[in-house]
Amino acid sequence: MTHPFLDLAPLSAGRFAAIEDRVARLLGTAQDVVVMQGEALLPLEGAIRAAAGPGTVALNVITGPYGQTFGNWLRDCGATVHDLAVPFHTAVSAEQVGQALAEHPEIDFVSLVHAEAATGNTNPVAEIGEVVRAHGALFYLDAVASVGAEPVLPDAWGVDLCVIGAQKAMGGPAGVSAVSVSERAWARMAANPNAPRRSYLSLLDWKERWIDGGRKALLHAPAQLEMLALEACVERIEAEGAATVMARHASAAAATRAGALALGGLEPYVYEAQDAAPVATTLRTPADVDASALVARALESDPALPLAAGGGALAAEMIRVNHYGPDATRGAVQGCLAALGAALAERGRKADLEAARKAVEEAWEAPAGTGASADASTDSTGG
Repeated sequence: MTHPFLDLAPLSAGRFAAIEDRVARLLGTAQDVVVMQGEALLPLEGAIRAAAGPGTVALNVITGPYGQTFGNWLRDCGATVHDLAVPFHTAVSAEQVGQALAEHPEIDFVSLVHAEAATGNTNPVAEIGEVVRAHGALFYLDAVASVGAEPVLPDAWGVDLCVIGAQKAMGGPAGVSAVSVSERAWARMAANPNAPRRSYLSLLDWKERWIDGGRKALLHAPAQLEMLALEACVERIEAEGAATVMARHASAAAATRAGALALGGLEPYVYEAQDAAPVATTLRTPADVDASALVARALESDPALPLAAGGGALAAEMIRVNHYGPDATRGAVQGCLAALGAALAERGRKADLEAARKAVEEAWEAPAGTGASADASTDSTGG
């Protein structure tokens, strides 16, 4: 008995390298790209442990839970860490980063999350990259949630370590990830005696045994199914066009925000539309409505809806509409808002389903920055 998922020819080193090359083209980078054989936490942690050590002085920007995690890893490596934390309902500015660098000129490493799907915000990496480059620090970026939903351009932005995952906006597998690495990041790792070697976390192993060897012999047996899924995922983006994929995500975000405001009973968690991530929209519930219970009731109508309550302490007040990948569609947005509106109505809250439906349609059709999409940005009601 044969099975299409089990009886596959071995994945060759050449095929593996070709998939890396396609990922590099997606990022528009001439840097080395290594596809890692694990979920994105693997290169996220591996890159920090490779590049940071007791002599590192880091600026760690916190705009959500992953920024907090990076600070913990940096401290575990022995780095001196200066945290720059901003409220999760907003984004960090290049000016704030520049001020922190001026206050601590010894900083030589900056870590930042591009888009925090957990809190729904996104940060202006292009502008921040200019500030970091002028300072001369190594720039580490988590672009796991943003890639596919908005531009991710490590070369143009001066990013030295850019980590991506395919499981969100790219609509691909969760079991593989990738990191682009600049020459000076490789040099920093090579000079770090504490950088992992002969370890699953080791980026230097991939550099010395894979890249420097001409990408002819893999370090270990690849995650075959996940690699093929990643290849198919990138191929699908190439066929549709990266700009088209990103436009769908931007439309989904604008439509969700506009629809929630028209629905009533909910408001955007991220105050300003310009700070809101295209990958997912977070919504705040009224003080007397538990977000987890509301989401659970909404999902009873359709368990496939891309809805979730916020994590941890945010579970009581935040709803996430995860309109990414295959769910970056008008139907998914309409379905989520209709289910949430019905659940609100059951609790005696006013919910205008027809107004929400019309707002979604208008926002989806509006050119970026105009019409209903722009109107949504003026309704920053706070909380």
